[in-house]
Amino acid sequence: MSAAAPSAALLEAPRPAINPWIVAPIVATAAFMEVLDTTIVNVALPHIAGSMSTTIDQSTWVLTSYLLANAIVLPLNGFMVSVFGRKRYFMGCMAVFTISSLLCGLAPSYPILLLMRVIQGLGGGGLQPGAQSIMRDSFPLKRIGTAMAVYGIVVVVGPVLGPLLGGFITDNASWRWCFFINVPIGIVTLILLQMVLHDPPGMKRIDLRHSGIDFVGLSLLAIGLASLQIMLDRGEDADWFSSNLICGLAIAAVLGLVLFFVWEWYHKHPIVDLRLLENRNFGFATLGMLLFGMVLYSTTTLLPLLSQTLIGYDAQTAGWVLAPGGMVVFCMMPLVGFLVPRVATRWLVTFGVLVNAFALVLMGRLSLETDFHHLAWCRTVQGLGLAFLFVPFNTAAFAYLSRDQLSSAAGIINLTRNIGGSIGIALAEVFIRRVSQQHQVFLAANATTLNPAYNQQMSALQGAMVHAGISPADAVNNAHAIIYNTITSHAGMLAYVDAFHLLAWMFLLVIPVALVLKTPNFKGKQRPVAVE
Repeated sequence: MSAAAPSAALLEAPRPAINPWIVAPIVATAAFMEVLDTTIVNVALPHIAGSMSTTIDQSTWVLTSYLLANAIVLPLNGFMVSVFGRKRYFMGCMAVFTISSLLCGLAPSYPILLLMRVIQGLGGGGLQPGAQSIMRDSFPLKRIGTAMAVYGIVVVVGPVLGPLLGGFITDNASWRWCFFINVPIGIVTLILLQMVLHDPPGMKRIDLRHSGIDFVGLSLLAIGLASLQIMLDRGEDADWFSSNLICGLAIAAVLGLVLFFVWEWYHKHPIVDLRLLENRNFGFATLGMLLFGMVLYSTTTLLPLLSQTLIGYDAQTAGWVLAPGGMVVFCMMPLVGFLVPRVATRWLVTFGVLVNAFALVLMGRLSLETDFHHLAWCRTVQGLGLAFLFVPFNTAAFAYLSRDQLSSAAGIINLTRNIGGSIGIALAEVFIRRVSQQHQVFLAANATTLNPAYNQQMSALQGAMVHAGISPADAVNNAHAIIYNTITSHAGMLAYVDAFHLLAWMFLLVIPVALVLKTPNFKGKQRPVAVE
């Protein structure tokens, strides 16, 4: 099957008179608040559980409920924009997000908090793809790299700042202010959006009286994504497929998503335009963003966990480990946006992959004696590589799409990145737990009286404790406990090292994807691209 994809020159239609550098910061602020809310309450969960009389495990639904609602709305962006108009839909999402944030902070009970988080996720789901398509549409084609750089700062830096800001707010005020902080910013952003935002000229609208709503597709999407997200979030705690619940969710996820794909592909008025994946650049860039999300989010999760569980940092210090990487991304994104029209996409992405792989190899050399500066340096190198991935991938993805396809494409590619992140985090947690057990068995096998090193260590520990006034019997038990904790810690560190090495090899799979991407011609008219 082949079709002609729109030339990039088709995107150069008349634009509103508003300067794009006025529009971009405003819509980026809206998206930034949404991205921030995916992680800002992470460190506040124990406080929420305590004040709401619930368990820590139950409190994680504050995160899961938001992500579930968010995932369902993301791919519907193109449809919703076609029904309500871009300005009305984006401002409506911002209004729902702001009001629900207020209600989250005021929630008197845990069930009400969960309900408000679902509504907040539904409103926030339209902000990321909406901001991306608006910024892409506001800048001329030769500045598309700049537009994607601005958006990239939001997506990459937001999740890093979330735990830092959430920890500071929770320690110095209340967890409720993690939600209240959105309200004044949301109100100001809404006022500014009303002033600067416009629907694109000639935007196509859907008349629901004639086309109707694809309720079958919407239901299959909701079932598939909800089942997948819950399975990934709860799988490790439920011991994965030994649990009937997880098995049922896996079956529902596979059936729901497969049937959704088939139904939408052949439906006359699909709620999600999956045929955009026929476009070569968009299809491969979406695949690249899936892999990108897996490595980015899994690494962002593993480093703070390692810092807290093995090295002994508190939550705020562990968050600061990620901060240098975010600052590097913030500084490098404009430079990458400048390079995008001047350097072939495949070489920019390949460079970014190699730098990321090198950073993961550096992480694979961590030990229990690693200091803060070494951890921060690893994240700094990774931040350099991330900047060279996000901008070129998104630029290549949107280069051969028409103006009417931007909203749908933004929803699909953002959903793909988030799903990749969920899969990456789940697989990383499984890997760490299983591999650390294997290392522990191997190390414990050497902790016997037949090992001279073990005997020497036991004697030294017992002697030190007896000298400190501990009875000989207690000294033996304490020495065993110390050695066991040492074995457990080293086994955990070895598991993290193996995980980082595995992620480095996985990231290299992005290079073949990068090599097939076509570099947009930013200076002249492009020939339509045949889609295989």
